[in-house]
Amino acid sequence: MIIKRFNKINGFYPEPISGQTRFAFSKNNFEDFYDIKEYFNYKYYRGQKLYFYDYDTANVYSPFEKTINIVYGVPIYFEGFFYFLQGDFNKNKISLYKYLPEKILENIVEFDIKDVNLYNLKLIGNGVNIISGDDEFVCYYPSKFKFKLPSNEQVILIDEEKVYINTWIEEDFDEENNCAGDNYKYYEKLVIRDFWGRFISEEIGNLNKAEDGNWWIS
Repeated sequence: MIIKRFNKINGFYPEPISGQTRFAFSKNNFEDFYDIKEYFNYKYYRGQKLYFYDYDTANVYSPFEKTINIVYGVPIYFEGFFYFLQGDFNKNKISLYKYLPEKILENIVEFDIKDVNLYNLKLIGNGVNIISGDDEFVCYYPSKFKFKLPSNEQVILIDEEKVYINTWIEEDFDEENNCAGDNYKYYEKLVIRDFWGRFISEEIGNLNKAEDGNWWIS
């Protein structure tokens, strides 16, 4: 058996980035943008580092060195490049970067942290969309819009001015006693809304993205 090694061994699990198979990523800890606010009660956040693993060359890349009070989102892949969010709490900025190891590192757009809801702040396809979601869904880039979002709905992708949402359904669930009834049934629906949150269509199924970049309803 042959065990291959990357040129830098850091003890972290490389997670796939759908849409391609050459690169994977990891981070040196699990905090996200929303978590960082809690650290300022203890003076500062120790910082986070983002890694990209190249399965073709066995090289490991980091677009930035670890710096206190800086955290990263999960990268996505679109049309030959990786995109990721950086939260710089030293400068109070959220930045979107376009990246390809040894080729390009470009700041695409940035926002003041005070203008962004940090809860569930992330990138989604189809394309590159910056969103956050609580009781209100907000898209910050490339289009700016928002609408109320029920707690059982999660936005999966935005395409051609349509918002694709996975909605989980629990039939015969007793909310008061927090238990399932005899006829309990769980399933998901794909709901499509416009940029104003107006209903367009729905069907039973879960929308998900395969590693090759294709979208599937299962």
